Amino acid sequence: MKSTKRQFLAAAFVAASFAHFGIAHAQSALDDVMKAKLIKIAIPTDFPPYGFVGTDLQPQGLDVEMANYIGGKLGVKVELVPVNSANRIPYLQTKKADLVISTLGKNPERAKVIDFTSAYSPFFQAVFAAKSLPVKTFDDLAGKTVGVTRGAMEDQELTKVAPSATDVKRFEDNNATVAAFVSGQVQAIATGASVAGNMMARNPQLGAEYKLLLKDSPNFIGVAKGEDALRTKVNEIIAAAKQSGDIDAMAKKWLGRPAGNLPE
Repeated sequence: MKSTKRQFLAAAFVAASFAHFGIAHAQSALDDVMKAKLIKIAIPTDFPPYGFVGTDLQPQGLDVEMANYIGGKLGVKVELVPVNSANRIPYLQTKKADLVISTLGKNPERAKVIDFTSAYSPFFQAVFAAKSLPVKTFDDLAGKTVGVTRGAMEDQELTKVAPSATDVKRFEDNNATVAAFVSGQVQAIATGASVAGNMMARNPQLGAEYKLLLKDSPNFIGVAKGEDALRTKVNEIIAAAKQSGDIDAMAKKWLGRPAGNLPE
């Protein structure tokens, strides 16, 4: 009986030790980064203007710039880890990345498996048109043709705010909507920031620019569950960047508009 009790106590001690080790290990990401002087950050490479491969074959975009910015503020080297929508969270969970900066929206389902920093950039649907087209308010869309993808979020939002005199032309997918704007079938386009960024990068001759905001869906940085020290440190960097204007400057550079008021 005594032997059984000793075995039980020993097993309980071992279990507690492993539990303690697990907690300590879960909190070690920032220590590991600072010790190695290297942070691995997952970024997109197929989602302009947030992340894409430039003509020099190097990743660039808002998310890439933010990754390098954080590495610079931490004083460590940045290893950029290309990811897509499907594997970006698993990369965080399996420690292939310390942070995910990849147009990551925050929702309750994701919050169950990873943690989030404050928002660092806007992700939005908007109306875009040539710089020469005078559009300052939604009332200015009256009498103008606006292309939009049927059933998309921007279609729903545009329907709420466009004057009845707006000639809204709906297309079956983003490619058709973009093609209509590029070819001049429509004067303006209502679409997401990524689609617009890609379109403007490929067709600089259009002189297109951001005109009116339809809906904001900000991006957050993903951190492994329980990595509070790393999350807090990144939040400090984001807060300082908002205060200094660096966040607004990045958004202006890549998205054509300041970041504005982003949620904590």
